[in-house]
Amino acid sequence: MDRRKELVQQYKEIKTEAGIYQIKNNINQKILVASTNNLRSLNGKTLMLKLGSHRNQQLQKEWNEFGESAFGIEVLEVLVKKEGYFDEKDELKKLEEKWLQELQPYGDRGYNK
Repeated sequence: MDRRKELVQQYKEIKTEAGIYQIKNNINQKILVASTNNLRSLNGKTLMLKLGSHRNQQLQKEWNEFGESAFGIEVLEVLVKKEGYFDEKDELKKLEEKWLQELQPYGDRGYNK
């Protein structure tokens, strides 16, 4: 029982990193730019695509068409947390906007709307 408590405590102490990532179709170079408050959850994004349950229908359609090997996931930027009051959600949104402006993943260039 002590081992379980120890593992729970270790899990609580793991620091999560928020950031911006992209899912890229290496065949047609289209990308999806998105943010997450936990970059460790990127495996879950791949799992959603494998299960056919990703929210972005166009991305899911092309994943089904081209297969997993045609796609890659890359962290674009990790959110740097500042000392004192820090609105992580707001800062993450600003960071995502910056990357959307820079990469313009719309229309023929990407999966964002």
